[in-house]
Amino acid sequence: MRTTAIPGSNAPSALPEHPAPVAGPIPRQPQRGRPAVDWRIRFGALALIWGCSFLFIKLGTDGFAPLYVSFGRMFFGTAVLAATLAVKRERLPRAARTWGHLAVAAFLLNALPFTLFAYAELRIPSTLAGICNATTPLWGMVLSLVALSEDRPTRRRFAGLAIGFAGVLTVLGVWQGFSGQDAAGTAMALVAAASYAVGWIYVRRTLADTGDSNLSKSGAQLLLGTVQLAVVAPLVAPVPTSFPAVPLLAIFALGALGTGLAFLVQYGLVAEVGPTTATMITYLVPVVSTITGVAFLGEQLSWNTPVGALIVLAGAALTQSRTGSGRGRKDTISPAVKANTTGSPAAGTAVKARQS
Repeated sequence: MRTTAIPGSNAPSALPEHPAPVAGPIPRQPQRGRPAVDWRIRFGALALIWGCSFLFIKLGTDGFAPLYVSFGRMFFGTAVLAATLAVKRERLPRAARTWGHLAVAAFLLNALPFTLFAYAELRIPSTLAGICNATTPLWGMVLSLVALSEDRPTRRRFAGLAIGFAGVLTVLGVWQGFSGQDAAGTAMALVAAASYAVGWIYVRRTLADTGDSNLSKSGAQLLLGTVQLAVVAPLVAPVPTSFPAVPLLAIFALGALGTGLAFLVQYGLVAEVGPTTATMITYLVPVVSTITGVAFLGEQLSWNTPVGALIVLAGAALTQSRTGSGRGRKDTISPAVKANTTGSPAAGTAVKARQS
């Protein structure tokens, strides 16, 4: 949601994680010293955090209305980035135009998809929500063909698109008439994934060259998203009067880890190993979300769910155009993946440069 540099992937996250984009591409930067923790460990931790986001969303909605789950996620994520800004002595953007664009980015990459995933998980399993989140690269490719003239269609990418959506139909069990699947909940999750892709394209067009750091823009984006939800939530649902421990802790983890800390880890990964390698997290998120949903929530798993998920991921991989891969090579990954995915706070600023 990278670009994949969008802060945020439960996904240009400008996340993915889960993929959540926040503000603009994160260029790969030289490292001044060897990080204390090996990048492979951080890679695995980030995939785990974003994959667990869908579990946390499900637990959070057990005690709070979806809008308050999203608000809490944004609030705790903002707190982490605000603390980081203070430690690094960085300031928020000053230009009013930048704040205006960030407000739109916050809605498309955070407030809207986070809320849609929360509402969706009232009706569908967390495993299905995680798989729907993985369609962000597919939506990103469709939209980039229309909105980004530099992203030219190729047979490979069109094949990936067709394969990816065939995977979605497999997950939903189209041959059974979608029996057993909640159409409204699934639609909300798919729209949330599409919102990440739209947000990334918007970020790419408006916030790539503002002169502010990605951390600064991401912090401002999450702050604006928090304000948006703080205004809307009380108008739609009663303000909570009780705070059950498990749902509250789940929301704290969703925000502080899945939205705040995840962005900082992702930023470091992109800078160290490049966006191509960092973006591979996008393909592990639905695997983790499926495992946690089955193991901790007792969700049922029929054969078409994992098979369809693999098809979706294969299609998503084909839609990503690359001129190089691996550490040290130039990346031209499509905005789709870079825009993460689920779980990310700013799924659009880093890997999404993808995340619930």
